[in-house]
Amino acid sequence: MNHFFTIIGGMGTQATESYIHQLNLRTPAHSDQDYLDYILVNHATVPDRTDYILDHSKPNPLPPLLDDFKRQSALNPDFFALPCNTAHYFYDELTAVTDIPILHMPREAAGEIKIKYPNAKKIGIVATEGTIADEIYDHEIEAAGYAFVKPTPSVQAKTNELIYTQIKDNNTVDGNLFHSLVQEMFDTFDVDAVVLGCTELSLAQEREPITDLPIIDSQSILVDHSLTLALKQQKGIDYKTE
Repeated sequence: MNHFFTIIGGMGTQATESYIHQLNLRTPAHSDQDYLDYILVNHATVPDRTDYILDHSKPNPLPPLLDDFKRQSALNPDFFALPCNTAHYFYDELTAVTDIPILHMPREAAGEIKIKYPNAKKIGIVATEGTIADEIYDHEIEAAGYAFVKPTPSVQAKTNELIYTQIKDNNTVDGNLFHSLVQEMFDTFDVDAVVLGCTELSLAQEREPITDLPIIDSQSILVDHSLTLALKQQKGIDYKTE
């Protein structure tokens, strides 16, 4: 392959599968050869990112991630996609070991707010406790000029239930739970939009979509940016996603 990109996934596997599904679904293809060339590294055994962020005595995900990026960089992909928000805690360390660009999902999501909701002023988020604790979205959204609101303990408990008990443990999505935790962010904080800052929540949005509220779906945005960049580099197509 002359041009391809590499996806460092498996965190978690169901969420990465959703990324791949949406990527292929949105590709303007009419034959096998119209689809994109990419390599998927489904590194499911990478230690839990949130566990480590909250307690550094837990297994560290960084060494296996560094190894993935080093090995894949030797193949010279055009860029990397990392469909795990919490793993962006290690973004600076990962970029230090490769000259290949790594798409920054939280930054891409923050940039999308101005496009989709130009009059927004206050933005909420639902995500893992690790992503909330590492404050990566705080920095990106505040740098973009918005007030930023974190979830209440009630919303976080519901989010944890959905991410870990339902999706990761049982591969199920309770649509009522998903919709209620997002609605609670709007009702409690009067936010203008809510970021789905975990790829499992993007999976929930795929299966049980929220259509009546202003949502910023981080993984969906990563799919669009991956698609646009790959079509340009692989096929010379200037493709604009909606």
